[in-house]
Formats: sequence, structure tokens, C-alpha cells
Amino acid sequence: MAGKSPLDDPENAAFAWSRYRRLMKWMAGLTVLVVAVICAGLYALIGFISIHFYIATVLGVGLTIMLTAALMGLVFLSSGTGHDESIEDRLEDERNR
Repeated sequence: MAGKSPLDDPENAAFAWSRYRRLMKWMAGLTVLVVAVICAGLYALIGFISIHFYIATVLGVGLTIMLTAALMGLVFLSSGTGHDESIEDRLEDERNR
């Protein structure tokens, strides 16, 4: 049986999710900055090719950074709240033998 997660408490959950949202806002700002620098660098190096090239670059780089930030943020949320420790480890008995 799984143990009680600290995220089951509404106060802990609200605090954890507010930290996650703050992290995502910071990462969105950083992503905009990084994408702007990359687009400026590409324009300086190769000039204007096609608007589709720059749209694809913005979407590819931006979505990659945001997806990475979202997944790592969830890992930090799970680990930082103690949610990871609340699982039932069925292999623990075998390792202790």
C-alpha cells in the first residue's frame, strides 16, 4: 500500500505548485531571451533566408527548452516535497535479504 504523500495536504500542494509556476515563469523569460539571441545570431551569420526558417527555429528551440524545464520542474517538485519517498517499494524486502 502506498504511503500518504505530502502533496495530499492542500497547503503543501499549493506551496509546491506555486514554486513550480514561479520556476516556469522564469524559464519562459529565459527562453524568450535565448530564442532572441539565437535568432539574432542566425540573422547576423546567414542573413534572412525565409520566415519559415525563423519560425521553425523559434518553435524548435523554444519548445525544447520549455519541455525540458517542465519535466525537470516536475522532478524537483516530486523530490522536494517528499512525494518520491511515499511510494511502496516492493523490491525493498528482496534487497534486505
